[in-house]
Amino acid sequence: MAPTNTAEVIPFNRPGLENDELDLLADAIKSGVSSAKGPYSKLASQILIDATDAAEVLLTTSCTAALEMSAMLLDLKPGDNVIVPSFTFVTTALAFQREGATLRFADIERTQLGIDPASVESLIDDRTRAVVPVHYAGIAADMHGLSSVLSDRPDIDIIEDNAHGLFGTYEDKPLGSFGRFSTLSFHETKNFVCGEGGALVINRPEDVTRAHILYDKGTNRREFLLGQVDKYSWVDKGSSFGLSDLLAAYLYGQLRNRESILSKRRAVFDRYQKALTPLADELDFTLPVISADRGQAYHMFYVLLSDKARRDAVLAKLSEGGVRATFHYVPLHSAAGSQFTDMPTECPVTDEISGRLIRLPFFNDLGESDAQRVIEAFVHAAEATL
Repeated sequence: MAPTNTAEVIPFNRPGLENDELDLLADAIKSGVSSAKGPYSKLASQILIDATDAAEVLLTTSCTAALEMSAMLLDLKPGDNVIVPSFTFVTTALAFQREGATLRFADIERTQLGIDPASVESLIDDRTRAVVPVHYAGIAADMHGLSSVLSDRPDIDIIEDNAHGLFGTYEDKPLGSFGRFSTLSFHETKNFVCGEGGALVINRPEDVTRAHILYDKGTNRREFLLGQVDKYSWVDKGSSFGLSDLLAAYLYGQLRNRESILSKRRAVFDRYQKALTPLADELDFTLPVISADRGQAYHMFYVLLSDKARRDAVLAKLSEGGVRATFHYVPLHSAAGSQFTDMPTECPVTDEISGRLIRLPFFNDLGESDAQRVIEAFVHAAEATL
Protein backbone atom coordinates (compact mmCIF):
# COMPACT_ATOMS: atom_id res chain seq x y z
CA MET A 1 0.00 0.00 0.00
CA ALA A 2 1.69 3.26 -1.08
CA PRO A 3 1.26 6.31 1.14
CA THR A 4 -0.86 9.21 -0.03
CA ASN A 5 1.31 12.08 -1.32
CA THR A 6 0.79 15.33 0.54
CA ALA A 7 3.04 18.13 1.73
CA GLU A 8 1.20 18.74 5.00
CA VAL A 9 2.85 17.33 8.12
CA ILE A 10 0.64 15.35 10.48
CA PRO A 11 1.81 16.19 14.01
CA PHE A 12 2.12 13.63 16.76
CA ASN A 13 -0.17 15.69 18.97
CA ARG A 14 -2.43 18.73 18.69
CA PRO A 15 -4.24 19.98 21.83
CA GLY A 16 -7.98 20.14 21.33
CA LEU A 17 -10.34 23.07 21.88
CA GLU A 18 -13.68 21.43 22.49
CA ASN A 19 -16.36 23.99 23.25
CA ASP A 20 -16.43 26.95 25.64
CA GLU A 21 -12.97 26.82 27.24
CA LEU A 22 -12.08 30.33 26.03
CA ASP A 23 -15.36 31.78 27.35
CA LEU A 24 -14.70 30.18 30.72
CA LEU A 25 -11.15 31.51 30.74
CA ALA A 26 -12.43 35.02 29.95
CA ASP A 27 -14.96 34.73 32.77
CA ALA A 28 -12.24 33.70 35.20
CA ILE A 29 -10.13 36.69 34.17
CA LYS A 30 -13.06 39.07 34.63
CA SER A 31 -13.87 37.60 38.05
CA GLY A 32 -10.63 38.91 39.48
CA VAL A 33 -9.82 35.54 41.06
CA SER A 34 -6.81 34.01 39.34
CA SER A 35 -4.86 32.21 42.08
CA ALA A 36 -5.28 28.63 43.27
CA LYS A 37 -8.39 27.31 45.01
CA GLY A 38 -10.72 29.66 43.14
CA PRO A 39 -14.27 28.91 42.00
CA TYR A 40 -13.24 27.11 38.81
CA SER A 41 -10.73 25.02 40.74
CA LYS A 42 -13.60 23.84 42.92
CA LEU A 43 -15.76 22.98 39.90
CA ALA A 44 -13.00 21.04 38.15
CA SER A 45 -11.99 19.27 41.36
CA GLN A 46 -15.57 18.18 42.01
CA ILE A 47 -15.76 16.46 38.63
CA LEU A 48 -12.60 14.56 39.50
CA ILE A 49 -13.84 13.71 43.00
CA ASP A 50 -17.06 12.32 41.53
CA ALA A 51 -15.15 10.36 38.87
CA THR A 52 -12.75 8.69 41.32
CA ASP A 53 -14.83 8.64 44.52
CA ALA A 54 -11.94 10.44 46.22
CA ALA A 55 -11.88 12.09 49.62
CA GLU A 56 -10.30 15.20 48.04
CA VAL A 57 -8.65 16.36 44.82
CA LEU A 58 -6.12 19.20 44.74
CA LEU A 59 -5.28 20.76 41.37
CA THR A 60 -1.54 21.21 40.92
CA THR A 61 0.80 22.87 38.45
CA SER A 62 1.73 19.47 36.99
CA CYS A 63 1.54 15.74 37.55
CA THR A 64 5.15 16.05 38.74
CA ALA A 65 4.01 18.42 41.50
CA ALA A 66 1.28 15.97 42.51
CA LEU A 67 3.82 13.15 42.69
CA GLU A 68 6.08 15.36 44.80
CA MET A 69 3.19 16.03 47.18
CA SER A 70 2.50 12.31 47.49
CA ALA A 71 6.16 11.69 48.29
CA MET A 72 6.10 14.39 50.97
CA LEU A 73 2.99 12.88 52.51
CA LEU A 74 4.79 9.54 52.92
CA ASP A 75 7.26 11.07 55.42
CA LEU A 76 10.11 9.02 53.99
CA LYS A 77 13.05 8.24 56.27
CA PRO A 78 16.71 7.63 55.35
CA GLY A 79 17.04 4.12 53.96
CA ASP A 80 13.42 3.85 52.80
CA ASN A 81 12.90 2.65 49.24
CA VAL A 82 10.15 3.14 46.67
CA ILE A 83 9.53 0.76 43.77
CA VAL A 84 8.73 2.30 40.39
CA PRO A 85 8.55 0.81 36.90
CA SER A 86 11.63 1.40 34.78
CA PHE A 87 9.30 2.03 31.83
CA THR A 88 7.91 5.44 32.79
CA PHE A 89 8.68 9.15 32.67
CA VAL A 90 11.54 10.31 34.85
CA THR A 91 9.41 12.29 37.34
CA THR A 92 7.57 9.14 38.44
CA ALA A 93 10.86 8.23 40.10
CA LEU A 94 12.41 11.65 40.68
CA ALA A 95 9.59 12.84 42.96
CA PHE A 96 10.46 10.15 45.50
CA GLN A 97 14.23 10.45 45.09
CA ARG A 98 13.98 14.17 45.90
CA GLU A 99 12.36 13.26 49.23
CA GLY A 100 15.27 10.97 50.08
CA ALA A 101 13.97 7.59 48.96
CA THR A 102 16.21 5.00 47.39
CA LEU A 103 14.71 3.83 44.11
CA ARG A 104 14.13 0.27 42.95
CA PHE A 105 13.22 -0.30 39.31
CA ALA A 106 10.67 -2.97 38.45
CA ASP A 107 10.15 -4.58 35.07
CA ILE A 108 6.84 -4.45 33.19
CA GLU A 109 4.65 -7.29 31.99
CA ARG A 110 4.51 -7.60 28.22
CA THR A 111 0.75 -7.77 27.70
CA GLN A 112 -0.44 -4.36 28.89
CA LEU A 113 2.98 -2.87 29.70
CA GLY A 114 2.13 -2.17 33.34
CA ILE A 115 4.38 -2.86 36.31
CA ASP A 116 4.98 -6.60 36.76
CA PRO A 117 3.79 -7.79 40.20
CA ALA A 118 6.36 -10.63 40.17
CA SER A 119 9.15 -8.12 39.59
CA VAL A 120 7.81 -5.95 42.41
CA GLU A 121 7.73 -8.94 44.76
CA SER A 122 11.42 -9.62 44.07
CA LEU A 123 12.35 -6.05 45.08
CA ILE A 124 10.42 -5.70 48.35
CA ASP A 125 12.20 -5.67 51.69
CA ASP A 126 11.46 -4.31 55.16
CA ARG A 127 12.34 -0.72 54.11
CA THR A 128 9.96 -0.57 51.16
CA ARG A 129 7.46 2.25 51.68
CA ALA A 130 5.55 2.49 48.41
CA VAL A 131 4.97 1.02 44.96
CA VAL A 132 4.04 3.31 42.06
CA PRO A 133 2.17 1.55 39.24
CA VAL A 134 1.72 3.45 35.97
CA HIS A 135 -1.44 2.85 33.93
CA TYR A 136 0.42 2.92 30.64
CA ALA A 137 -1.48 4.24 27.59
CA GLY A 138 -4.58 4.57 29.77
CA ILE A 139 -4.80 0.80 30.23
CA ALA A 140 -4.79 -0.42 33.83
CA ALA A 141 -1.79 -2.08 35.38
CA ASP A 142 -2.41 -5.44 37.05
CA MET A 143 -3.83 -4.03 40.28
CA HIS A 144 -5.17 -7.41 41.40
CA GLY A 145 -1.74 -8.99 41.06
CA LEU A 146 -0.08 -6.05 42.80
CA SER A 147 -2.58 -6.13 45.66
CA SER A 148 -1.93 -9.86 46.10
CA VAL A 149 1.83 -9.25 46.35
CA LEU A 150 1.22 -6.55 48.98
CA SER A 151 -1.54 -8.38 50.87
CA ASP A 152 0.63 -9.01 53.94
CA ARG A 153 2.38 -5.63 53.81
CA PRO A 154 -0.14 -2.95 54.86
CA ASP A 155 2.81 -0.66 55.57
CA ILE A 156 3.53 -0.37 51.82
CA ASP A 157 1.39 2.25 50.09
CA ILE A 158 0.27 2.20 46.48
CA ILE A 159 0.53 5.50 44.64
CA GLU A 160 -0.97 5.38 41.15
CA ASP A 161 0.68 7.42 38.43
CA ASN A 162 -2.51 7.91 36.45
CA ALA A 163 -1.21 10.54 34.04
CA HIS A 164 -2.55 8.49 31.10
CA GLY A 165 -5.65 6.96 32.60
CA LEU A 166 -8.27 9.48 33.72
CA PHE A 167 -11.75 7.91 33.27
CA GLY A 168 -10.27 4.48 32.61
CA THR A 169 -11.33 1.52 34.75
CA TYR A 170 -10.09 -1.77 36.13
CA GLU A 171 -12.72 -4.37 37.02
CA ASP A 172 -15.30 -1.55 36.74
CA LYS A 173 -13.50 0.54 39.37
CA PRO A 174 -12.04 3.93 38.38
CA LEU A 175 -8.31 4.13 37.82
CA GLY A 176 -6.86 6.36 40.51
CA SER A 177 -9.07 4.91 43.24
CA PHE A 178 -6.88 1.93 44.21
CA GLY A 179 -3.98 3.62 45.98
CA ARG A 180 -3.53 5.85 48.96
CA PHE A 181 -2.92 8.61 46.40
CA SER A 182 -3.04 8.93 42.65
CA THR A 183 -1.81 11.63 40.32
CA LEU A 184 -3.17 13.13 37.10
CA SER A 185 -1.70 15.16 34.24
CA PHE A 186 -3.32 17.91 32.19
CA HIS A 187 -0.24 18.62 30.09
CA GLU A 188 -0.92 19.54 26.47
CA THR A 189 -0.13 15.97 25.38
CA LYS A 190 -2.80 14.39 27.59
CA ASN A 191 -6.49 13.65 26.98
CA PHE A 192 -7.70 16.64 29.00
CA VAL A 193 -5.50 19.71 28.92
CA CYS A 194 -4.91 23.18 30.27
CA GLY A 195 -1.40 23.70 28.91
CA GLU A 196 0.35 22.54 32.07
CA GLY A 197 -1.46 21.10 35.06
CA GLY A 198 -2.08 18.10 37.25
CA ALA A 199 -3.94 16.87 40.30
CA LEU A 200 -3.35 14.92 43.49
CA VAL A 201 -6.19 12.49 44.19
CA ILE A 202 -6.43 11.75 47.94
CA ASN A 203 -8.31 8.56 48.73
CA ARG A 204 -8.05 8.49 52.53
CA PRO A 205 -9.93 11.14 54.53
CA GLU A 206 -7.20 11.16 57.19
CA ASP A 207 -4.72 12.54 54.62
CA VAL A 208 -6.83 15.53 53.58
CA THR A 209 -5.88 18.05 56.28
CA ARG A 210 -2.13 17.55 55.93
CA ALA A 211 -2.34 17.56 52.13
CA HIS A 212 -3.91 21.02 52.28
CA ILE A 213 -1.11 22.19 54.59
CA LEU A 214 1.56 21.04 52.14
CA TYR A 215 -0.44 22.57 49.29
CA ASP A 216 -0.74 25.89 51.16
CA LYS A 217 3.04 26.31 51.49
CA GLY A 218 3.24 24.56 54.84
CA THR A 219 0.61 26.73 56.55
CA ASN A 220 -2.71 25.92 58.21
CA ARG A 221 -4.51 28.42 55.99
CA ARG A 222 -7.41 26.05 55.33
CA GLU A 223 -8.16 25.70 59.04
CA PHE A 224 -8.10 29.50 59.32
CA LEU A 225 -10.57 29.91 56.45
CA LEU A 226 -12.80 27.26 58.06
CA GLY A 227 -12.72 29.18 61.34
CA GLN A 228 -10.86 26.41 63.17
CA VAL A 229 -7.94 28.66 64.16
CA ASP A 230 -7.82 32.44 64.68
CA LYS A 231 -4.76 32.95 62.48
CA TYR A 232 -2.69 30.85 60.18
CA SER A 233 1.02 30.25 60.31
CA TRP A 234 3.83 27.94 59.22
CA VAL A 235 3.24 24.46 60.67
CA ASP A 236 4.83 21.91 58.29
CA LYS A 237 6.84 21.53 55.12
CA GLY A 238 5.15 22.47 51.88
CA SER A 239 5.46 24.44 48.68
CA SER A 240 3.48 26.41 46.10
CA PHE A 241 1.72 23.58 44.29
CA GLY A 242 -1.59 25.23 43.37
CA LEU A 243 -2.94 25.59 39.83
CA SER A 244 -4.07 29.07 38.78
CA ASP A 245 -7.85 29.41 38.60
CA LEU A 246 -7.42 30.69 35.04
CA LEU A 247 -6.02 27.34 33.98
CA ALA A 248 -8.63 25.59 36.12
CA ALA A 249 -11.36 27.37 34.15
CA TYR A 250 -9.94 26.04 30.89
CA LEU A 251 -9.60 22.59 32.43
CA TYR A 252 -13.18 22.68 33.70
CA GLY A 253 -14.35 23.31 30.13
CA GLN A 254 -12.43 20.24 29.01
CA LEU A 255 -13.64 18.01 31.83
CA ARG A 256 -17.28 18.84 31.39
CA ASN A 257 -16.93 17.85 27.72
CA ARG A 258 -15.33 14.55 28.64
CA GLU A 259 -17.85 12.36 26.81
CA SER A 260 -17.21 14.19 23.54
CA ILE A 261 -13.43 14.06 24.00
CA LEU A 262 -13.39 10.37 24.86
CA SER A 263 -15.71 9.59 21.95
CA LYS A 264 -13.37 11.33 19.50
CA ARG A 265 -10.32 9.53 20.89
CA ARG A 266 -12.12 6.19 20.82
CA ALA A 267 -12.92 6.75 17.14
CA VAL A 268 -9.24 7.37 16.33
CA PHE A 269 -8.16 4.28 18.29
CA ASP A 270 -10.79 2.07 16.67
CA ARG A 271 -9.88 3.33 13.19
CA TYR A 272 -6.23 2.40 13.67
CA GLN A 273 -7.10 -0.92 15.28
CA LYS A 274 -9.56 -1.95 12.57
CA ALA A 275 -7.22 -1.07 9.72
CA LEU A 276 -4.03 -2.58 11.16
CA THR A 277 -5.27 -5.76 12.85
CA PRO A 278 -5.63 -7.79 9.61
CA LEU A 279 -2.03 -6.90 8.64
CA ALA A 280 -0.27 -7.54 11.96
CA ASP A 281 0.85 -11.11 11.31
CA GLU A 282 1.78 -10.54 7.69
CA LEU A 283 3.87 -7.43 8.44
CA ASP A 284 5.21 -8.67 11.78
CA PHE A 285 3.99 -6.07 14.27
CA THR A 286 1.93 -6.19 17.45
CA LEU A 287 -0.99 -3.95 18.46
CA PRO A 288 -2.22 -2.95 21.95
CA VAL A 289 -3.95 -5.64 23.98
CA ILE A 290 -6.85 -4.58 26.19
CA SER A 291 -8.10 -7.28 28.54
CA ALA A 292 -11.82 -7.59 29.14
CA ASP A 293 -11.44 -6.35 32.73
CA ARG A 294 -9.89 -3.05 31.57
CA GLY A 295 -11.84 -0.03 30.41
CA GLN A 296 -9.22 2.04 28.61
CA ALA A 297 -8.91 5.83 28.61
CA TYR A 298 -7.85 6.08 24.95
CA HIS A 299 -4.64 7.96 25.65
CA MET A 300 -2.52 6.70 22.75
CA PHE A 301 -2.10 4.12 20.03
CA TYR A 302 1.18 2.25 19.94
CA VAL A 303 2.64 -0.44 17.69
CA LEU A 304 5.44 -2.87 18.56
CA LEU A 305 7.83 -3.72 15.75
CA SER A 306 9.97 -6.86 15.69
CA ASP A 307 13.21 -5.20 16.87
CA LYS A 308 14.83 -1.81 17.52
CA ALA A 309 16.59 -1.51 14.18
CA ARG A 310 13.34 -2.02 12.32
CA ARG A 311 11.49 0.33 14.69
CA ASP A 312 14.02 3.08 13.99
CA ALA A 313 13.79 2.49 10.24
CA VAL A 314 9.98 2.71 10.32
CA LEU A 315 10.16 5.95 12.31
CA ALA A 316 12.55 7.41 9.76
CA LYS A 317 10.29 6.48 6.84
CA LEU A 318 7.24 7.93 8.58
CA SER A 319 9.11 11.19 9.17
CA GLU A 320 10.14 11.33 5.51
CA GLY A 321 6.46 11.05 4.62
CA GLY A 322 5.43 13.89 6.92
CA VAL A 323 4.01 11.69 9.69
CA ARG A 324 5.34 12.59 13.11
CA ALA A 325 5.26 9.30 15.01
CA THR A 326 7.62 8.84 17.96
CA PHE A 327 9.17 6.35 20.39
CA HIS A 328 8.60 6.49 24.14
CA TYR A 329 10.52 6.08 27.41
CA VAL A 330 14.22 5.38 27.73
CA PRO A 331 14.34 2.79 30.56
CA LEU A 332 15.13 4.51 33.85
CA HIS A 333 17.28 1.69 35.18
CA SER A 334 19.71 2.21 32.29
CA ALA A 335 19.77 6.02 32.53
CA ALA A 336 20.66 8.37 35.39
CA GLY A 337 18.33 6.43 37.68
CA SER A 338 21.04 3.84 38.19
CA GLN A 339 22.82 6.21 40.60
CA PHE A 340 19.77 6.37 42.88
CA THR A 341 19.20 2.66 43.47
CA ASP A 342 20.64 0.27 46.05
CA MET A 343 19.55 -2.81 44.10
CA PRO A 344 20.58 -2.77 40.44
CA THR A 345 18.06 -4.86 38.53
CA GLU A 346 17.63 -6.28 35.08
CA CYS A 347 14.42 -5.32 33.30
CA PRO A 348 14.50 -7.36 30.10
CA VAL A 349 10.90 -6.75 29.06
CA THR A 350 11.33 -3.01 29.58
CA ASP A 351 14.51 -3.00 27.48
CA GLU A 352 12.82 -4.95 24.70
CA ILE A 353 9.57 -2.97 24.63
CA SER A 354 11.37 0.38 24.78
CA GLY A 355 13.30 -0.53 21.64
CA ARG A 356 10.31 -1.82 19.68
CA LEU A 357 7.56 0.71 20.42
CA ILE A 358 6.19 3.41 18.12
CA ARG A 359 3.41 5.82 19.05
CA LEU A 360 1.31 6.91 16.08
CA PRO A 361 -0.18 10.42 15.84
CA PHE A 362 -3.13 10.54 18.21
CA PHE A 363 -5.28 13.53 19.16
CA ASN A 364 -8.94 14.51 19.47
CA ASP A 365 -9.37 16.07 16.04
CA LEU A 366 -7.32 13.64 13.96
CA GLY A 367 -9.77 13.27 11.09
CA GLU A 368 -10.50 10.22 9.00
CA SER A 369 -8.43 11.34 5.99
CA ASP A 370 -5.34 12.13 8.07
CA ALA A 371 -5.72 8.91 10.06
CA GLN A 372 -5.91 7.02 6.75
CA ARG A 373 -2.73 8.73 5.62
CA VAL A 374 -0.99 7.66 8.85
CA ILE A 375 -2.18 4.09 8.30
CA GLU A 376 -0.97 4.02 4.70
CA ALA A 377 2.40 5.52 5.64
CA PHE A 378 2.89 3.03 8.47
CA VAL A 379 1.95 0.03 6.32
CA HIS A 380 4.28 1.19 3.56
CA ALA A 381 7.13 1.60 6.08
CA ALA A 382 6.42 -1.78 7.68
CA GLU A 383 6.42 -3.48 4.26
CA ALA A 384 9.65 -1.76 3.25
CA THR A 385 11.50 -2.87 6.39
CA LEU A 386 10.52 -6.55 6.43
